[in-house]
Amino acid sequence: MAERTSYDTETSRGETADFLRTIADELDGESQVVTVEVGNKRVELSPPETVDASVEVTERSRVLRKDVEELNLNFRWNPVTNTVETNRRTNGSAETESESDRQAETEATVER
Repeated sequence: MAERTSYDTETSRGETADFLRTIADELDGESQVVTVEVGNKRVELSPPETVDASVEVTERSRVLRKDVEELNLNFRWNPVTNTVETNRRTNGSAETESESDRQAETEATVER
């Protein structure tokens, strides 16, 4: 079972930069747990020292509507310690998780 938390909003460039800096500071910190705010929820993740990262840029030119640019940043890893979400899944369910269910993913999308 995969649990996904998402939140869509429009932010200024400065607010977007602040959000990304906050995540970067969490990743660079001493704690093994990284806390990410998604809307009004705080999600705790536990990335290892190395993570799989991918960047995707899409540029769409449209004749009748505004052009659109999209930036997707995707980070994926297997958690190194039990976080609150991992504990809730393992304590509340006797199901076995597959490898992909235990991977954490963070994605940010910016459209112009």
